[in-house]
Amino acid sequence: MQNFFVKSHGLGNDYFVLNEAELSFSLNEKNIQKLCDVHYGIGSDGILLKVASSKADFGLKIYNPDGSEAEKSGNGLRIFAKYLFDYGHTSGKKFTIETLGGVVTAEVSQETNGKASQVRVDMGKAIFGSHQVPVNCDESECLDHPLNMVDEAYLINCVSVGNPHCVIFRDKLSLAEILKHGSEIENHPLFPNRINVQFAKVLSRNEVEILIWERGAGYTLASGSSSCGVAAVAVKKGLTDRNLSIKMPGGTLHIEIDEDWNIRMEGEVREIASGYLSNELISEL
Repeated sequence: MQNFFVKSHGLGNDYFVLNEAELSFSLNEKNIQKLCDVHYGIGSDGILLKVASSKADFGLKIYNPDGSEAEKSGNGLRIFAKYLFDYGHTSGKKFTIETLGGVVTAEVSQETNGKASQVRVDMGKAIFGSHQVPVNCDESECLDHPLNMVDEAYLINCVSVGNPHCVIFRDKLSLAEILKHGSEIENHPLFPNRINVQFAKVLSRNEVEILIWERGAGYTLASGSSSCGVAAVAVKKGLTDRNLSIKMPGGTLHIEIDEDWNIRMEGEVREIASGYLSNELISEL
């Protein structure tokens, strides 16, 4: 099964999975960019690479389409968990996965025709310390901190859920606004490792709507870690209860945050295609 891949999506956020043990080529920055390209490769929001782990049942490396490595991805973790379950890498429904952002627990919470259709992930703790996010902020926690663009002034809220997030609450969400300012905020000097950006609108005590600019990927229809980051900030600021739904253009995720800031995320995942990378494509890598 050399160079076998599975492509799936979580609420429109699509990744394909490769197994490091089955690859005949190096997964370097150039090759990642080509494989993720919609015209010259498979096309995706990123690559999930199954690797060995000494700390968990499975190891996972997450690559953005620009070739950079991400610490954690909620949708990516659900997609990876589905792959592990569907393709017989595990006989159990609950297992641990090591990521660059730490070890998480995943559980297949719903099956359809013997395939995982819904996955629950314990995403770890929300961390608000400025130096841990990281964000170059004088305050110990970066909440309601001013960030001035050329033609807009924002109050930002920063959190890490294994990867960094910048949450901006708005009375009205605008796709044009996040497309205009997303990259600028992502690459702002305040954020030494760049940052994921979310514009959020609180709809009720149990529901928040968001738009997402993903670090290394750009505008995306859905993001699990972004949903967790927004939920954590909303709870921290007293805007919502601890059990809430995050609505995105691609769909809805359900998030629970306990008193110790542990985050649990649950949502659907669907396979798109599976197959083998062609010899013609591999010859160009």
